[in-house]
Amino acid sequence: MDICEILARNARMYPDETALVQCDSGDRTRRAITWREFDQMANRVANALLEKGVGRNDKVLHLMFNSLEWLVAYFGIARTGAWNVPLSFRSTSKDILEYARISEAKMIVFGEGFTDRVKALKEYPGSVKDFIVVGEKTGEYRNFEDLLESASPEPPGLAITPDDICGLYFTSGTTGEPKPLLLSHKNMLCSAITNCVNDNKRHADNFMFLAPLYHTGSKMRWFGNFIVGSRGTMLLGVTPMDVFRVMSEEKGTILMMLVPWALDILQALERNELRVEDYDLCNWRLVTFGAQPVPPSLVRRWKKWLPGVEIAIGYGLSEATGVGCLYLRPEDWEKAAAAGDIKGAVIGRSGFNWEAQVVDEKGERLPPGQVGELVVRGDGIMTGYYKAPEKTAECIRDGWLYTGDLVVADADGVFFLVDRKKDMIISGGENIYPVEIEKVLFNHPGIKDVAVIGVPDERMGEVVAAVVEAKPDRVVSEEELRLFAEENLPRYKRPKRYIFDSVPRSPTGKVLKPKLREKYAGSVSPLGSIR
Repeated sequence: MDICEILARNARMYPDETALVQCDSGDRTRRAITWREFDQMANRVANALLEKGVGRNDKVLHLMFNSLEWLVAYFGIARTGAWNVPLSFRSTSKDILEYARISEAKMIVFGEGFTDRVKALKEYPGSVKDFIVVGEKTGEYRNFEDLLESASPEPPGLAITPDDICGLYFTSGTTGEPKPLLLSHKNMLCSAITNCVNDNKRHADNFMFLAPLYHTGSKMRWFGNFIVGSRGTMLLGVTPMDVFRVMSEEKGTILMMLVPWALDILQALERNELRVEDYDLCNWRLVTFGAQPVPPSLVRRWKKWLPGVEIAIGYGLSEATGVGCLYLRPEDWEKAAAAGDIKGAVIGRSGFNWEAQVVDEKGERLPPGQVGELVVRGDGIMTGYYKAPEKTAECIRDGWLYTGDLVVADADGVFFLVDRKKDMIISGGENIYPVEIEKVLFNHPGIKDVAVIGVPDERMGEVVAAVVEAKPDRVVSEEELRLFAEENLPRYKRPKRYIFDSVPRSPTGKVLKPKLREKYAGSVSPLGSIR
C-alpha cells in the first residue's frame, strides 16, 4: 500500500469526517474538506493531467503557498505516476528556470501570486509546455479549478509500486547549493508510519502545522495522520495570537513548531501581550520541534507557561524523507537535560523503524561519549541524488545514510548534536562547535536569536564570531556579551567578535550560515549595541 492508496482507504473508512482544515490568519477565513472530497479532488487532478499527457516518470513543477490546493495537487500528481517537484515559494524567476532545466519538467502548477515569476519560464524554450494556475482566471493559463470541474472523480486506475519515484526534492541549501534528490512512494510510507508512531497519533488528534509544505519536514510530519485517519489543520500566517486562537477554536492536540515561532510566543507571553487563560487549550497535549537544535532555555521557559503541553523533538533531513529518523520523547527530556558531561543539543533516540549510530572517518562505529558522524538506516533513505551516482555513493554506504552531522551518543542511546561538519570552526588547531556556543548564548536574557560562525583570521586561521539579534525591548552591548561569555565559556570558545544583525533563517527555521559566512568573510568589526 502506498501513501495515495491510504488516502483512498481513509475516504472509504471516514468519508464524511474532516481531513483537512485551512485557517487564514489574515482574513480569518476557514475552509475544510472531508476525506472523500480530498480523495475525489486528487483523482480529478490525476485524470486531468493524464488527459494532458502527463504520465509515469514525467516531472511536474509545484509552486504554491500553503493551501488545501497544494496538497490536492501533490496527491493528484503522484497518482499519475509522475514526479512532484515542489519549489520554495522564495524561488526567483532565475531559480525556477534552473529547477525546470535540472528536472526536465513537463508541466508547472503554480499559485496566482507567482504569475510574474513564471513568465520567464513560459518564454524559455525548455521542456515545460503546460501551465496551470491556481486562483485567478486570466485566460493566459489553464485554471486549476476549471481543470477539476471537467475531470472525473473516479480513481485513475494506475498501479503504483513502492519503488516508484514520488518526488524530486531540492534540499534547503543551508550548507551550500540545493541538491536534487529522489524520494519514492516507499519513502513516503515509511515517513507516515514513523511519524505516526513517534507522535503517538490517534484518530481523535488534530495536528496543526505552519511550516512550508514544499519542504519535507512539515508535510511528512503530517503524513503520520494518514495512518490513523486523523484531522490536520494548517494555519496561514504565524503570529502568537493566531497560533493560540486556532489551537483553541479547532481543538488542536499537536502543534509542529520551529524555534523562532516558539520564541515569539514566549516573548509575547512574557510581555503579557498573550495570555494563556484567554484561550481554551485543554486539548493541546504535544508540541513538536524540528529543523534545528532546541535551546534548553526555551524548554524551561515553555514549561513555565504551558506545563501541561509536552515537548518532543524530531530530527531529520531531506535525504531521510524529512523528520523522524531520530526522536526525543517527552519522557526523555529530564534525563537528557541533566547530561552535563555531554556537550551538544539533544536530538533524540532512533525513531520508530530506524537505526542510528556514530562513526569515525573510516566508517567504524564509535563508543558512547566520542564525537563522530551520525549515520542512519531505514526505509526512509532516499533513492539517491538525481543523476549523480557518485554523490549518492558518497552519501549512502552499505545501506547507511551519512548525514554530515557531528554527534555524540550517551550510554542510553540518546544522541546529542555537536554541529555540522561544514560548520565546525578550527581556531588555533582547536575544533570548536558553534552549536555548543549558541546553546550558552541563548541563555542571555537579552538575546532573541544567535548564530555562531567562523571568520578568517591571519594568526588563528579562524576565530569565533557571534551574530546576535537582540530582543525588541532590550539593548545589548558588546561588553555585556563578553562578560557573559567569560562567565559561561572556556577562553578558546568565547566569541572574539560580536556582530549585531538579524539572523537569517530559511522558511523551515534553519540558520543560513553560508549567507552569514559570505557576508562576514572579510574584516568584521562590532557594530555597537542595538535595540
